[in-house]
Amino acid sequence: MLRQPAAEFKSISFTEAVLDHVLPNPDRVEHGRQALYDTLLEDGLGLQRAVEHLQQDILPALNNSSRSPNYYGFVTGGATPGGEYADHLVTTYDQNLGVHLPNDGIATDVENKALILLCDLLNLDWNVWSHRTFTTGATASNVLGLACGRDFVVKKAGEKSSSSFEGVGERGLIGAMITAGLEHVQVLTSVPHSSLSKAASVVGIGRTSVKSSCLDSTPHRIDMDRLEEQLQSPRTASIIAISCSEVNTGLFATTGIEEMRTIRNLADKYGAWIHVDGAFGIMGRILSSPEYDDIIRGCAGMELADSITGDGHKLLNVPYDCGFFLSKHLDIAQAVFQNPNAAYLSTAPSSIPSPLDIGLENSRRFRALPVYASLLSYGRSGYVDMLKRQIQLARDVAVYISRSESFELLALPDPGASESEIVAGIFIIVLFRAKDPFLNVKLVSRINSSRKIYVSGTSWEGKPACRFAVSNWKTDVTRDLPIIVQVLEGVVEESKL
Repeated sequence: MLRQPAAEFKSISFTEAVLDHVLPNPDRVEHGRQALYDTLLEDGLGLQRAVEHLQQDILPALNNSSRSPNYYGFVTGGATPGGEYADHLVTTYDQNLGVHLPNDGIATDVENKALILLCDLLNLDWNVWSHRTFTTGATASNVLGLACGRDFVVKKAGEKSSSSFEGVGERGLIGAMITAGLEHVQVLTSVPHSSLSKAASVVGIGRTSVKSSCLDSTPHRIDMDRLEEQLQSPRTASIIAISCSEVNTGLFATTGIEEMRTIRNLADKYGAWIHVDGAFGIMGRILSSPEYDDIIRGCAGMELADSITGDGHKLLNVPYDCGFFLSKHLDIAQAVFQNPNAAYLSTAPSSIPSPLDIGLENSRRFRALPVYASLLSYGRSGYVDMLKRQIQLARDVAVYISRSESFELLALPDPGASESEIVAGIFIIVLFRAKDPFLNVKLVSRINSSRKIYVSGTSWEGKPACRFAVSNWKTDVTRDLPIIVQVLEGVVEESKL
């Protein structure tokens, strides 16, 4: 029987002190860079002097991207106190979660339970998602997704000619494709994260195999007619990759369960694999209130996919590095990732497979423990509260920008959208630019030079743009919005001088 987290610990987790700057002082950065050693000392500094070097030279020159709620660059969450405490224990106990050895400890049992709790949070049936594992992040999880999808679709094609067809894991990609009568494996998507192309390269499909299936008018959306036309390509197997909240805009590739059912039917008809890149969009599945209907619809039907990528060090707010991967096809995973011919790595039969047989790594950090601790500490309501605060800040920033005479909100549902329609379409990303083209070129650097907030630079329709990504568990609208407004208005005033 699991105990409820102590109320006082749950309240403490939301009141940690907030730093007043995101970036380090430039002088400290330069000092730290110059203080680094580039020659190994014969006898070393000794522990005490080494610690002093870290504290005095290196730590002051690091940024506070995860420690500050005012970092809005990459989708980088923070580390909840529960996750941070557990991560210290991970280093102290230094477990290698490569092999499931049930008689030697419960580390892999903890990982299994953490993944079950995560499925519960995301409203996914863990019995159905039998292939569950933690990775270094969404990039590694996308590699797993395309590797599993590649084997599935090639095997599907090969089984039409031979019931004893051996897959890519045994035959290799070229041999298996020749036997299956295939010339290409394609990845059909809308606006993919760059890691999807990297994953396609790593698994031997190739970056040029990643092809757009989007609507011309709304490039983040999947065009069902175009998708089916591409699925009909001769001598070609297909993986359908769905962006569950596109990284540049936060918009979703689908708008409801019916679209996902259509994609599922198409995948079944043409022997395709459905992979969802839900690096941060997947957390939208924990929402239920009407004001989040657009987000809820964007996440609807994810349970119809074959595999899902997620990032723990984003909206789950556990320490770097942590990603997760879920698939319904444990047999495919074991065919792709099995680690044979190492007698010393054998384990007794168990319902928990050895992680090295279902993922990339043989040596693995105990990154499940911070997830387990954080999920137990805050529960469903705690994570819903975190996400609501993040969404509210993003929406308030969007409203401020839409009303501003100096800035322009981008990636709107349509040019004439009302304020309520704009707000309804905002998840945690806000894309904008300065109306003054001269200021716009320097906007990102001027905002970040304040050291009070940090945004990432991007582009929209061929022009420079700024992007807010709200993802830290400490987010507080009452505290953070005035800081953002002060910085943006200060940048405008400075440009007039």
